[in-house]
Amino acid sequence: MGTHEHGAGGTVRERTGRSSHAEARPRPTMDRDTLAELHRLHASALLRALLRLTSGDRGKAEDMLQETFLRAWQNPQALTRGPEHGRPWLFTVARRIAIDHFRALSARVKELGDETPEDRAAPDDPFEEVVTAYAVDDALAELPRHQREVLVELHLNDRSTADAAAVLGIPPGTVKSRNFYAVRALRPVLERHGLAPA
Repeated sequence: MGTHEHGAGGTVRERTGRSSHAEARPRPTMDRDTLAELHRLHASALLRALLRLTSGDRGKAEDMLQETFLRAWQNPQALTRGPEHGRPWLFTVARRIAIDHFRALSARVKELGDETPEDRAAPDDPFEEVVTAYAVDDALAELPRHQREVLVELHLNDRSTADAAAVLGIPPGTVKSRNFYAVRALRPVLERHGLAPA
């Protein structure tokens, strides 16, 4: 409880020992109109991605979506460029929420079992890799089929240009050309999905 001291004119001020500035300034939050616009622009894309991550569990996906927009509301400084530029940040936050969810679920499952120290998972947590793989798959799906096929053969299946050309039935020069344009087209798509291109 604070102490009281008398100020000029007989007024009473309470002295708590804490800064009145810290108490007077609540943490800034995003205004309602900006949040509504952010939701309008990005919620459907986020929900589609979260539905894939949760194997179609709409309830979990919507919970994660709500948590994502709650964090946006609590962190307006992260979205100062405006709602139209918020998708990369939102996807990053949604991915982290999904990863946290799967880690917590895994921990609960382990608590129920008779785990020995030898059964414990390695320090490298696979959940982030799985969530990232889903996000990359969603990003690839936005590319034209001919570009996607070249990227998959060269970068995911680790084939040489000649081998990719043989698999796809196109000349090696076409593989190189499609790869060049596909990588260029994929970069902004990955950024929209919250994945920094390598």
